[in-house]
Amino acid sequence: MNILAVESSCDETAVAIVKDGRYVLTDCIASQVELHRVYGGVVPEIASRKHIEAIYALADQALENANLSRKDIDAIAVTYAPGLIGAVLVGVNFAKAAALAMNKPLIPVHHIRGHIAANYLAYPELKPPFLCLMVSGGHTMIVDVQDYTKMEILGTTLDDAAGESFDKVARVLGMPYPGGAALDKATKLGDETKYVLPRSKPGQNPLDMSFSGLKTATLNLIHHADQVGEKLDVNSLCAAFSAAISDTLVPRVVQAMKQTGRNKLTVAGGVAANSRIRADVLSAAKELGAEVYMPPLSLCGDNAAMIGSQAYYEFLAGNLADMSLNAYATKSILGEAL
Repeated sequence: MNILAVESSCDETAVAIVKDGRYVLTDCIASQVELHRVYGGVVPEIASRKHIEAIYALADQALENANLSRKDIDAIAVTYAPGLIGAVLVGVNFAKAAALAMNKPLIPVHHIRGHIAANYLAYPELKPPFLCLMVSGGHTMIVDVQDYTKMEILGTTLDDAAGESFDKVARVLGMPYPGGAALDKATKLGDETKYVLPRSKPGQNPLDMSFSGLKTATLNLIHHADQVGEKLDVNSLCAAFSAAISDTLVPRVVQAMKQTGRNKLTVAGGVAANSRIRADVLSAAKELGAEVYMPPLSLCGDNAAMIGSQAYYEFLAGNLADMSLNAYATKSILGEAL
């Protein structure tokens, strides 16, 4: 089954063709990073306009790259939530038009479910059940993936996401957008013990997380140094900050593994590219004797291939949409409106 998948939830316009949920025939991405870099972050209105400019040609390019015609496509899939509402709407409207014009089924895919499915592309042998540490710019959660379309959120951030915290600290430090990658690079040159930063304490649910206090403490440290003329060791601060993020995530993952009895762990989302988190997850999994799956860096960020992968399993489960499909800025991974 060949699925043409569309992803436009933020600043990457992407169209991919995925076969049977596991094989990427082509994955085309039009990045807007350079365009938004001058602003230090994504400008939603500009992102939406650029999606409109790129998406039609990108779909044609995907067909050409895969050496397929429109009649070879069996279904159209699209990210319908969550994301920048204008950006998501561009993809949803394009997908609805394509499905209508080609008389093909329309498959709505939750963006975070897509990130989890990126591991199916990297590891054809991977099957549920497993735990997933989902860490991205806007979401941080521990998900029990019981089946391809049946999931339970075991823990989540109560405020800021890990990725948003990385980006905000990097921006205040004057690092170029996207800040997470630049901060990670600096981390490797620093001493994480030079600065003492807080770790969040468990609330009512010990698997829940909080990053706002850590972010605020780090920003206050930076501003204080600037006010008193103190020279910061930026590399060491980045190392300490990364360690604090990882120390918040990994122990909770370990606890969730023990709590559920799962012996397979996956990591997903843009922050899954962070070298400190990857190393700590591998170390923890080794101690538990658990299998660990982490997508290559090319599949950590937003892409349409992951949407096409998850779409295959949504299709098998009968989760289809009609022309009334709408876009949502926020929606639970379980499909519930927030």
